[in-house]
Amino acid sequence: MRVLVGGGTGFVGRALTQLLRSRGHEVTHVSRQGGKDRISWEELSYSGLPLCDAVVNLAGENVLNPFRRWGDAFCREVISSRVETTKTLAKAIADAEQPPRAWVLVTGVGYYRPSLTAEYTEDSPGGDFDFFSRLVSSWEAAALIPGSPARGVVVRSGVVLGRGGGAISQMLWPFRLGLGGPLGSGLQPFPWIHIRDLAGIVCHALESECLQGILNGVSPSSPATSNGTFAQELAAALGRPALLPVPAWAVQAVFGAERAIMLLEGQRVVPKHTLESGYHFIFPDLSGALRDIVA
Repeated sequence: MRVLVGGGTGFVGRALTQLLRSRGHEVTHVSRQGGKDRISWEELSYSGLPLCDAVVNLAGENVLNPFRRWGDAFCREVISSRVETTKTLAKAIADAEQPPRAWVLVTGVGYYRPSLTAEYTEDSPGGDFDFFSRLVSSWEAAALIPGSPARGVVVRSGVVLGRGGGAISQMLWPFRLGLGGPLGSGLQPFPWIHIRDLAGIVCHALESECLQGILNGVSPSSPATSNGTFAQELAAALGRPALLPVPAWAVQAVFGAERAIMLLEGQRVVPKHTLESGYHFIFPDLSGALRDIVA
């Protein structure tokens, strides 16, 4: 299978590329600049979709970049990096003489409203209550191609955990020094997934000829995981205590009140359709996932 991956040079993209190539698939990336096994977004806009069997979009500016101030300019960049790249790929698919068989978009569980009690499956409503939910709605709407023969799959990802990147890369040093702890109350749900499982779900979506629609990209044990539980498990995996909670005001001071919601609130998300589709998780439990990452 020939797979075109938008934004495939980042953390998730590297894992997906490695998995796809290990399974005998050819991978071409769409990035800011062209090169070996890649084309630029500008080239894609002008020349159209190269011949391929499937397209995946992983592109998106890191929302939780602590070095970027949360303001109108950064918000526009966050939106554009997701919605506009998705529109570009969708248009290229729609205009292609030989369209691909599959079109997969990775978005986020921010689509669902944060709650300490509610559980969400892929059939649950959401998408219109704050900046991030509306972002996911616009993002997924941009992927729709009426009348296209390409199977459409959307994977709503939780917090991605893995070596060498993702959320955990910024947490390891404080926890290794014994300075880690829960954020805010620590009671908020923590929807998570191991990087190998997120890549695995995308690969599963590409290779399953009848699969389409929404898949929740979270671990099966994710609904039972709180931020406090995560902090305790990470500290245990490192052989350190987790005694120093980070107050909500400190999180808001670093990230801004609107963006801090992503860390101080959370959703209990169930991968119902993902499991029903036949995907078998490599890391269903948090302790095993963390042992693999910090080993």
